[in-house]
Amino acid sequence: MIKSLHKRESDLANSNKQLEFLSNGIFANGELPTFKNKIAETNQFPLTPNKLEILQINLGYMCNQVCEHCHVDAGPDRKEIMTRNTMLQCLEVIKKTGAHTLDLTGGAPEMNPEFRWFVEEASKAGIKDFIVRSNLTIIRANKTYHDLPLFFKKHNVHVVSSMPHWTQGKTDKQRGDGVFDKSIKALQELNAVGYGMPDSSLRLDLVYNPSGAFLPGDQKGLEVDFKKALLKDFNIRFHNLFAITNLPISRFLDYLIASDNYEDYMYALVDAYNPEAVKSVMCTNTISVSWDGWLYDCDFNQMLELKVASKVKHISDYHEELLQNRKIITSQHCYGCTAGAGSSCQGTVA
Repeated sequence: MIKSLHKRESDLANSNKQLEFLSNGIFANGELPTFKNKIAETNQFPLTPNKLEILQINLGYMCNQVCEHCHVDAGPDRKEIMTRNTMLQCLEVIKKTGAHTLDLTGGAPEMNPEFRWFVEEASKAGIKDFIVRSNLTIIRANKTYHDLPLFFKKHNVHVVSSMPHWTQGKTDKQRGDGVFDKSIKALQELNAVGYGMPDSSLRLDLVYNPSGAFLPGDQKGLEVDFKKALLKDFNIRFHNLFAITNLPISRFLDYLIASDNYEDYMYALVDAYNPEAVKSVMCTNTISVSWDGWLYDCDFNQMLELKVASKVKHISDYHEELLQNRKIITSQHCYGCTAGAGSSCQGTVA
């Protein structure tokens, strides 16, 4: 199996080593077809951008949690964090971009000391959809964050929150002891200020990631189950559920290798490959900005240090027309976004 072919190194989390590992593609059962060749079979190579819709900005890798599936490898000990200077460069782009959605992510984006200032300034720029990806527990972390639901409401922030399951056991297994109870309390507080209500403009969506080496189930079916359970047990409401496939990078890649699941998982992704999903993967309508201002086709490429294939590589040199003419960089991890119904930060795509 895979352990006999690749010895797991202590610094596997290093992006270069991860990319080298993913690109090897040799398994006990044969050679895994390259993603490039796979999409070429349906005349979809090279991938190129459609109209830019989403500017996704990573405010830093610091987080109050250490989730086992995290592709960012985020945690309390991470020091990478966006400075106000880089935020100012982002604000200049926000004012002139054709994108209609600003998507703030992390780590826990709220832990950036400039987070509230940035939200307030970006709110003035006329973005139609302002997303903050919150892990929920940050709202209950300490008094500094207890007013976040009201802050989000004031700026009409679209809250997208990770929620692995409607039961305590499965949630805490993936995200740590006590996470479920804190998440439930945070969701109730968001509901209390109007988030997630059926006729409310205050959007509250949840994100589901599988807790093991398997693909997510049907997104619509999962949403029905989540809504039924959370309403019955905790009187919690939300709008949509996004089912996202775990990609084989960073901490999840470590898990796959350590559990002898890597080879089987990669073949499962290839077997579930859906050419229809390729048309709407997130890299075709999104630009990802790292905490230090570098530009990527998506936040997964960001973790592998695969910067955009363009003369424009940093937010300080941003030029939307040049970026629209680039070719999107792909590798084997891209199978994760094109398996089954497809996967993006907005859930399934096909």
